[in-house]
Amino acid sequence: MDASIPPSTVLVVDLDETLIRTDLFAESLLALLRRNPLYIFCVCWWLLSGRAFLKQRIAERVVLDVAVLPYREEVLSFVRSEFSRGRTTVLATGSDQKFASAVATHVGCFSEVFASDGVINRTGHNKCSGLIANFGERGFDYIGNSRTDYAVWNGADQVMVASRGERFPRLVGNRYSVARVFSDETAGFLAWLKALRVHQWLKNLLVFVPLLVGHGYANTALVVDATVAFLAFCACASAVYLLNDLLDLPFDRQHQRKHKRMLARGDLPIFTAMALLPLLLALATVLAMQLPAKFGSAIGLYFLVTLGYSLGLKRIAMVDVLILAGLYTLRIIAGGAAVEIPLSFWLLAFSMFLFLSLALMKRYSELREMEQGSSVGAGRGYRAGDSTFLAALGGSSAYSAVLVLALYLNSEAVSQLYGDLRYLWLICPVMLFWISHMWFAAQRGRIQDDPIVFAVRDPVSLVCALGLLVLFVLAL
Repeated sequence: MDASIPPSTVLVVDLDETLIRTDLFAESLLALLRRNPLYIFCVCWWLLSGRAFLKQRIAERVVLDVAVLPYREEVLSFVRSEFSRGRTTVLATGSDQKFASAVATHVGCFSEVFASDGVINRTGHNKCSGLIANFGERGFDYIGNSRTDYAVWNGADQVMVASRGERFPRLVGNRYSVARVFSDETAGFLAWLKALRVHQWLKNLLVFVPLLVGHGYANTALVVDATVAFLAFCACASAVYLLNDLLDLPFDRQHQRKHKRMLARGDLPIFTAMALLPLLLALATVLAMQLPAKFGSAIGLYFLVTLGYSLGLKRIAMVDVLILAGLYTLRIIAGGAAVEIPLSFWLLAFSMFLFLSLALMKRYSELREMEQGSSVGAGRGYRAGDSTFLAALGGSSAYSAVLVLALYLNSEAVSQLYGDLRYLWLICPVMLFWISHMWFAAQRGRIQDDPIVFAVRDPVSLVCALGLLVLFVLAL
């Protein structure tokens, strides 16, 4: 066929998981619940009238920014090419007409939109019958991505598949002659590990701090209890990270780096992530039940505070950093409750000042980038120009932490726990050097986002950590 002559058949393209790498029904439902979680009861009621009715009721109440949706570039490029040749292109989807029209307007390469209208859910056989009524049997080519599209392919001329991985195209190839495959990356186990933020589990090692400073590390039973506490916090924290990513999708997609997160990129299904949340929380609950009740209260408080943080407290200036610092300290408190070792005033004061400094450092780094013209400050309560003030607060808080440590080392309790205090005093200059080094790194733009993640990859920080460990052992 001459490339200058457009094909006689219409090109029909599915939307969810085909033109875009996500599902607009899941996106809109999430946006509704983000607006008010109590809408879940309305959703259950609307569903009794059918999926099309449910989609329309949700669409009437939410607005989606279609410009930041994760589009599949290979599919979009193909549709634009065919549209430019004069071919009739149709966006056919089970999503509501409002969202489908917004997407079609944004990409600018569709002649018509065929979507759910509140009465008919345009998926499967409903989609196929409507397309045949408009374009005739075998009068259209169709790009789809799932088993529900078999019904549409039955009435199509050419079968085209948008897929992740090679398995589904092979299954479709057993039933049809596949004209074209649009391949995409498969979201595997590593993608889920990234979404669960396994690297952030390092923060949960703080539950072992009471065991170490209380010299209970020789007691096997206490070590086991501390390990169970660590695993419980890991499960709970991963659930919170998933929830935070789900709630933050619109902001993450406009962020300089966070747009690469698994859910923001559309690498992972939203509904699967939502289903995984209660499973992780159930695991955390089961593990917490193996420990003293005070630990259960501590991890429960941790979840409630982080939930409040995700739902909106993180957008209030200074409240967010105080919460972050408190969550670090709460891990230490929970660790003490797990092994039933009382915590001293000195330890809690030191940790609060130190972690407040690190929380301020995180916000400072984000603000520095925002002041340089990026959008990393989106969704936060800070403005360009606040970074200088945050740096002053952060440095003061860090040095206050070292002062508390020095006062503690001069207390009578320390002399009863350690044999040689000279080595302990060397901890103070090491801490002063490390915290100064971290703030220098932040000021020079080397810390991008989380200071803890930076520290575990920073050679200078690792040497300081090793030095602190050696001094602690020598002082015993």
